[in-house]
Amino acid sequence: MISQKLQDAINNQINKELFSEYYYLSMASYFSSKGLDGFENFFLIQVQEERFHAMKMYHFLNERGGRVILSKIDPPKTEFESSLEVFQLAYEHEQYVTKLINELMDIAITENDHAAKSFLNWFVDEQVEEEASMENIVNKLTMINGEGNGLLMLNKELAARTFTPSSE
Repeated sequence: MISQKLQDAINNQINKELFSEYYYLSMASYFSSKGLDGFENFFLIQVQEERFHAMKMYHFLNERGGRVILSKIDPPKTEFESSLEVFQLAYEHEQYVTKLINELMDIAITENDHAAKSFLNWFVDEQVEEEASMENIVNKLTMINGEGNGLLMLNKELAARTFTPSSE
């Protein structure tokens, strides 16, 4: 049985993961409106990943005898100045999510919940990858000044991204 404190924290994180899905869908829509289908694809994959994260937590909470309680999702930002701004915001958002995952882990440690610690390790590792991915694209967009042939080459690169759910 999972503690009430940890159940509440995981429910909050499920809400944050679903907000992330919504936020990245807004970013995908922005890129679609600009005709940048590769950038759109990148964020549509992010949408799938965030849903996967939320559902992973959903199933864990249910398996531990907890109850998933969904709450309101705030509307995301919908207007952006540039491709670079979108990725800078996405990078900042992933840093925020890392902070939230670390706080969840802190609760699991305090509650001495070994199953939760084991489960959350996957998310700790995932956040390293998420932050690195966003930072890498921010760096590329900065190098090309977010425009020209470099933007089109990056668009083509991002179009090749696919979603492969983890088997863990």
